[in-house]
Parts: sequence; C-alpha cells; structure tokens
Amino acid sequence: MTATARLRECVHLCKQLAIAGICLLGMLPATTLLHGQDQSGTGSSQSTITTDRPAVTDSSLVVPRSELLFENGFAETGAERQRSFDFPETLARFGLTSRLELRLAVPDYFQNFNMGRGFASGWGDLGLGVKQQLISATEGLDASLIVMLSFPTGADAISSHGYDPQFLLPWSHPISKNWTAAGMFALLWPTQGRARNLTGQPSFLLDRQNTNRWDTFIEYAGDFPQRGTPQHLLHLGTAFKITSNQQVDFHAGFGLSSAAVGHFIGFGYSFQCQPFHRRSGSGL
Repeated sequence: MTATARLRECVHLCKQLAIAGICLLGMLPATTLLHGQDQSGTGSSQSTITTDRPAVTDSSLVVPRSELLFENGFAETGAERQRSFDFPETLARFGLTSRLELRLAVPDYFQNFNMGRGFASGWGDLGLGVKQQLISATEGLDASLIVMLSFPTGADAISSHGYDPQFLLPWSHPISKNWTAAGMFALLWPTQGRARNLTGQPSFLLDRQNTNRWDTFIEYAGDFPQRGTPQHLLHLGTAFKITSNQQVDFHAGFGLSSAAVGHFIGFGYSFQCQPFHRRSGSGL
C-alpha cells in the first residue's frame, strides 16, 4: 500500500473515530470523582489528570502522591490485510511519593494479533514498574525515568515467555504559551524465540493546548531492533478533559515504512481518584 493510500485510509478512520468519540462522550457521566477540583486549583488538594496515553511518548510527570490513575483504551490495527484488536489497555499508576509512582500494566486481550510468526489471540503479559521524576520545573524541562519488567503470564501464543525489562526516558519542554515539545527514548529487551532482541524506540511529539481542557498532538515514533527491520510511524491524536480527573482520548496513525503496521486507530477513557486522604504538611 502506498503512503497516499495509507493517508486516505487514516483520514477515513479518523472520521469513524470522531463519530465513535461523540457517542462515547454522550454516554459518559458528567460527574466528578470524590476529592476532585476544577482546573483553577481551588477547592481541593487533588491535581488535574495527566496521562501517558494516547501518545507513544509517555508523560514526563509522575502521578501526585497518594493519587491513583487508571488509563484504559481500545485499539484496532490493520496489517497485511488483517485487522487486530486489543483492550482494555489498562495502566494503573499510584503516587508513592511526590516524585515516585508505582505502575501496573494489566494484561491486554489481543484478538487476531500479528506475532510475526502468525496471527494469534489471547491475553498478554503482566507488567510491573516504577516511574521516578528526575527533573521538574514549573517553566522549563521536565524528565523522568520509567523502569518496567514484564512477567510471562499471558497465553502461550501471545506471551514472550520471558521476563523482559524496559527503560524509558520521557521529557517535555514548553516552547510557547500553547505549544510543547516532548519526546522519549526507550530501550527494550523483548524475548523473541530463545534470545532477546535489544530494541531502541525514539519518539518526538509536538502538542498544542487548544483550550484549558483540550489538546492535540502530532508524533513520530520509531522502532529499531538489533535483529530485524526498522519501523517508522506517524501518529496523531487528541485528548479532552471532561472534568479535572476524567479524560477521553482519540488517536490514529499509520506506518511510514514497509515493516510497520498499515494503520492503527483507538480511543480511551482515563480517570484519577484519591483513595487515601493525605495528611497536610507530610509531603515527601
């Protein structure tokens, strides 16, 4: 498929996604969770939700101490005239301190997923990790380090059958009032067959804050395995905060190289809450 044909397909899929998003917005409740606050920062101690999704580039910020964030989604991927689906894409993040969060990647269910050696269906592997804030500035560079380890809990046809580490370094820097540049460099050691395949994954993103609650982005993401052909992706998406602690997102992208997927499209819903009351004056 040519790049022009992929772009036309992506535009068509974006229209379908927008219709699905409008329907989703109509079904979601317009109520806030307990301990929520508005974006002006008055009324409560909870912060405004900041998610890793839907971009490939993760957020450069950690979840505030004692707050719990659930990110969820659904995606459809097209490759080699086959359509694959995965859900619920759940990532649970809990703020242990003001600079450290605990991360749990709940196993995804993959339907007709391309494993490189054929298409398969089943549950994926469980992931556990931490995210440490390295640099935090009100007006300047933010950066953090994510360390994850996957456990071979998935279905036989889906699991890597190994304990696979990941190291991710996301960063962000405002370049104007409404524009932010961000990126991430990741090193992964996925188990493929009987050996690990060291893979570098760089990404770069430009984000525009359209309103206080709505932003859009365009992103490049690459995949450079030690063994195999590099993959290049172009990714576009948007996120809207229904309340200060609820967010919906929509995103789509397509491959820029023959080894990459043909297209992908998805949407998500994330929410943040404070299951434990923080003691005033006891911050870490």
